[in-house]
Amino acid sequence: MKYILYIIFIAILGSISYGYYIKTDNELLGHQFIGLAVAGFFLVWMPVFLIHRSKNNTIKKYMITDDTIKKIKDEAETFLD
Repeated sequence: MKYILYIIFIAILGSISYGYYIKTDNELLGHQFIGLAVAGFFLVWMPVFLIHRSKNNTIKKYMITDDTIKKIKDEAETFLD
């Protein structure tokens, strides 16, 4: 999965670079390459990246429960003492 993300990211950067390069000759085609690369970045690469990074995480780590509130209060008290 990591290598697929690298390949997609390099392809997106290459498409943006090519779009800027070709924009001097054919402005419409250059804008199309740049726009498709940006859309690919946000619609393809970013969701795949977020799924890859959050694959082994649980949502309980980020939820506020009574136990976490008690821990925060205890840490605050020890910090203030």
